[in-house]
Amino acid sequence: MPRGMKVLVTGASGRIGRAFREFYRDYYSLRLVEHKTPVSASDTEEVISADITDLQSMLKAMKGMEAVVHLAADPRVSAPWDSILRLNIIGTYNVFESARLSGVKKIVFASSNHACGYAVRELDIIGPDAPIRPDSLYGVSKIFGEALGRYYSDKFGISVICLRIGACHDPDRLFKSAFSNSRKALYPPEKYLAMWISRRDIAQLIHRSLEADLKFGIFYGTSNNKRRIFDLSSAEEKLGYKPQDSIEDAL
Repeated sequence: MPRGMKVLVTGASGRIGRAFREFYRDYYSLRLVEHKTPVSASDTEEVISADITDLQSMLKAMKGMEAVVHLAADPRVSAPWDSILRLNIIGTYNVFESARLSGVKKIVFASSNHACGYAVRELDIIGPDAPIRPDSLYGVSKIFGEALGRYYSDKFGISVICLRIGACHDPDRLFKSAFSNSRKALYPPEKYLAMWISRRDIAQLIHRSLEADLKFGIFYGTSNNKRRIFDLSSAEEKLGYKPQDSIEDAL
């Protein structure tokens, strides 16, 4: 797609949304969805108030857009069902459906490593073709989003890229969290560190997804860490993703 593509970003005030905007706000024409958390935007970004749980609200936000980066969700792995249902399932449906009704041809969906969390615990390396084994209702909601994306791609011809994102956190905080005795670890510390993805790399991964000429795909996203828990080969080959950072260098 051409430079200046009009892209709607949900979850624009979140950690990943801010990272993408930092590196690509001058590359795309960005419209940022603002709901409960105010979005601090630059002069080149447009802000619109909308609620992903309201289809009509999302239809207004989607008007005139060419692509959408859907990052908004309840990000808590331990989030209760009511919140998961409202934000991660109904909200994701509303984003996809409003995109379809508005003629949007590209959706980049923020999935998660938790889609196959139990496999991550047991296997040395995981690829997009690993069996679906969510470790939480949060993980279940991300599998729902991937399945919804497959349906919208096959049924309506929308290009949908699903990104199973690793851990996009401050590296020092990630290190302390991984090795903290007080933390109830989902994964062994070394696997948790291997999931790290830098702000620069997650921004590039989203950018590559927006530019990719693919009907559908599920890809893992981490930085170029020395130990790999996720197979990045398909993202590198099909998206042209080239991670620049590593957790070892960052620490």
